[in-house]
Amino acid sequence: MPTILWIGRYVIFFWSDESMPLEPIHVHVAFGRPSANSAKLWITSDGKALLEHNKAMIPLKVMRRIIKVVEERSTLIQAAWQEYFGEIHYIR
Repeated sequence: MPTILWIGRYVIFFWSDESMPLEPIHVHVAFGRPSANSAKLWITSDGKALLEHNKAMIPLKVMRRIIKVVEERSTLIQAAWQEYFGEIHYIR
């Protein structure tokens, strides 16, 4: 899985084998290492991060901090997505 960044001990990553057709841009968040039990954040065209689910059971206080950092780094995330997958679609 391509690792995008670390926030403390939480890894922000893409799945290397996303659905076809390619889902809208999003990141997964897990503690320590990429995991199927991760949180999923959609990235909107204006750089906001929207929580889809929190299967990783990340505490709300920590998740708020992660969302803030993901939003601050949304340009980096979008560039990494474009480079890795070759296209970007947004949920809105």
